[in-house]
Parts: sequence; structure tokens; C-alpha cells
Amino acid sequence: MSKITIKTILEKKSKNEKITALTAYDYSFSSILDEAGIDIILVGDSLGMVVLGHSTTLPVTMEDMIRHTRAVSKGASKALLVADMPFLSYQTSESEGIKNAGILLQNGAEAVKLEGGRSIAQLVKKLTACGIPVMGHLGLTPQSIHAFGGYKVQGKTEKSAEILLEEAQLLQEAGCFSIVLECVPKNLAEQLTKSLDIPTIGIGAGIKCDGQILVLYDCLGLTPEFNPRFAKKFADLREISLKAVSQYIQEVKSSSFPDDAHSF
Repeated sequence: MSKITIKTILEKKSKNEKITALTAYDYSFSSILDEAGIDIILVGDSLGMVVLGHSTTLPVTMEDMIRHTRAVSKGASKALLVADMPFLSYQTSESEGIKNAGILLQNGAEAVKLEGGRSIAQLVKKLTACGIPVMGHLGLTPQSIHAFGGYKVQGKTEKSAEILLEEAQLLQEAGCFSIVLECVPKNLAEQLTKSLDIPTIGIGAGIKCDGQILVLYDCLGLTPEFNPRFAKKFADLREISLKAVSQYIQEVKSSSFPDDAHSF
């Protein structure tokens, strides 16, 4: 597989080819995703929950994102590498947003993802003018979880649907190369997808989006306490890992490991 670029992602929409995306937070998993042929690897601020143990994405810092972006970039030679801009890394000022986005690109990212619509449109214009590709994110935006009052489907009313349609157009005009749609009714997601020239990438937004993204740990069954409707488990690595570690403990305690085959 040849290197995936922004141009590749845009061409996939015009060719009606589905876009595949997953999150990754370290070298080992990013190399697996890359070898499997994933189109986009997102270093998500979801690492705050699945890696660092926070209850939301809000405590994630630029230092966290820099460290994990750098690690993921070591394993991603073919996939397009996008990094989330964490909370307060771009909301305080446009100059701060440009600086922090640039730092993520200096540490291996090839594009950044920002949450929001009208509020970030001007920043998106300035980032793209600086040569920094931007992926948008509409619908349920986890950095605004307290404003939403919880993890709830967005765009269910006629007014809120109109706002999402308007903001998607604003992001496209500002220069976003794609938009993540999270927890949006499938009919609205289809309408958004048809109305845009840039790809939509859904998570809990139905099958009519141009592509799909999931949190890798949800996909692999490593987060049993978190079971949103949209997150299909394609494997149960938690159960496999529990069995492997339990066997290791048992063999060490019974002195059957290490045996001669694992000794010098």
C-alpha cells in the first residue's frame, strides 16, 4: 500500500471508497494498524480515558499528546497520522492554537483534529494557510461534555440539525479536509455527507458516512466497562490477556517457567 495523504482521503470520497480510521496511542499498536492497511491513525485525546484512566478527555495536556504522537509516528509509515488538539490548546487564542498545532506536526503528526464549528472556523482558515491540514469534529464533541450534560446524541431536533449542517459548511469553507461526525442520527449524517465535498467519518453516525472511526481499545474489547451502542467489539483481547497473565502467574508459582527451553 502506498502512503496515504490528504489528497488520497479526498479522492476516496470522489471514488466512493470507504475510509477506515482507528485511534492509536503507542508504537506497537500503530505498527499493527499500519501493517493491516488502515487509512487514518488518530492519536486521540481519548487516551486520557483508555490509557491514563481519567473519566473525561479534559485533563489531557499538550505534553501527553506530544509524547503519544511521537510514539505513534514511529509505527505509522503508510497511514495518515492525525493528532487531536487537547482541551485549552486552541480555545484560548488563535496564536496559541497555531503554535500548538505546529508542535504536533513537528512531533510526527501530518494533520490535527479540532472540535467545534463556528467557534473554530477562523482558526481553521489560519491553520490551513500555514500549511497545517485540519480535520473537523462535529456532533458530540467530548471536550464540551459538561456543556452537553453528558454523552448524548446531537442533532435530534430540527434546529440543532440545521446548526450542524451550517457548521459543517463553515468548516469545509474554512479548509477542513474531512469532518468526524460523532453520535449524530444516521439520517442527518447521510444528509451532511451528501451536502459536503469533503469526507465525513462517522462514529455512532450510521453507515452512510464516507468512513468510520472507532477507539482501538473499544474495537479490541479492552474496555469492558464502556459499551456504547456504536462500539462493536471485533475481538476480546481483555479476556485473552487475562488468561495469558493468569497462566504466567500460575507457571511462575509452580516453577514450571522458565523451563530449559527458556533458559541459557
